[in-house]
Amino acid sequence: MLVGYARTSTLEQEAGLEAQIRALTALGCERVFREQVSSVGQRAALYEALSFCRDGDTLVVTKLDRLARSVTHLGSILSELETKGIALRIENLGVDTSTPTGKLMLNVLGGVAQFEREMMLERQREGIARAKAEGAYKGRKPTARAKAAEIKALAAEGLSMASIAARLGIGKGSVHRALNTKPE
Repeated sequence: MLVGYARTSTLEQEAGLEAQIRALTALGCERVFREQVSSVGQRAALYEALSFCRDGDTLVVTKLDRLARSVTHLGSILSELETKGIALRIENLGVDTSTPTGKLMLNVLGGVAQFEREMMLERQREGIARAKAEGAYKGRKPTARAKAAEIKALAAEGLSMASIAARLGIGKGSVHRALNTKPE
């Protein structure tokens, strides 16, 4: 049985998710698991798909980055699939781990993908450091500090920290800091 897995990081990528689902269905996937969650978040549908697959099945994804967030993560997924007798097919790379060549290609491509991501993050850090040095990068505005007076007023009315945070759209930690910060 071909089992598909589709993922996008955010709700704004609905079209991308639908495109993956169409592609997986066109490839003959009888069951497609889908989710919209960051690669670093809890991925319930991925683990549901892994649990659903049986010996002889093939898990199909359209792209490698839809499946794994790192070589280590990919390795753990591959280990689980191999233990259960399940192959992995990555459509855009033409990789199928039911063959020895497919397994080799996947390991090489996983290493390249992780290297590429690490290089991108390094360039991003360098760019931020350069922008900070030029005074062009200030970071995000401290929203909770700007609402300190409002936080204190709501607390004086007897609202809980959770209620204040929900009403103002900020975190409970920010409310706690605003309430416990000494005035300058």
